[in-house]
Amino acid sequence: MDSNQLVIDLFHSSIDVTMRTLDEQATRVSECGSMMVRCLLNEHKILCCGEGISGAITQVFCTHLLNRFDYERPGLPAFNLSADATTVTALTGDSGFKDIFAHQIRALGQSGDLLFVISNGDNSGTTLEAIKAAHDRDMPVICLSNQLSNDFSALLQPEDIELQVPSSSKARIIETQLQIVNYLSELIDQHLFGSHQTQ
Repeated sequence: MDSNQLVIDLFHSSIDVTMRTLDEQATRVSECGSMMVRCLLNEHKILCCGEGISGAITQVFCTHLLNRFDYERPGLPAFNLSADATTVTALTGDSGFKDIFAHQIRALGQSGDLLFVISNGDNSGTTLEAIKAAHDRDMPVICLSNQLSNDFSALLQPEDIELQVPSSSKARIIETQLQIVNYLSELIDQHLFGSHQTQ
């Protein structure tokens, strides 16, 4: 296969996963946006976490909220628990890797805050412990995962939402999760500050 055909096939694969996610998850994406808006309107914060690339995607989301997405507006309270290398390594050394997010949630989380977890299947229990800690703090959870993440489903409560990307390809999962993060950012902006859409 030549490189041009490979690129075409990759685009088609990405479009296919995007369309299947649209069919299966569009309503839930909207529900997640509404849940985040309610959290922020009630003067609570969004705590985010994920390992590796998932942590990088949560950083994108937090940057969208803290700084801006498409246009200038006031910053919104979102914190990436994956981003502080000093804190993460200190917790790893003292408490063990599994609790790097849970420990921070127990310290920073309050009732009414929201936990946003992203996983593409590479977690080692850290995000599962984070969900438990959020529930201990009476925080609802939104989990952006893949179709193989059955462990999350067992932990989630009725008020929580899980968005599953219908793919087993890590690359396609990451691409689609980034799309969803952008869509959530735009939903939040439109609900809180009005529509400023550009084509």
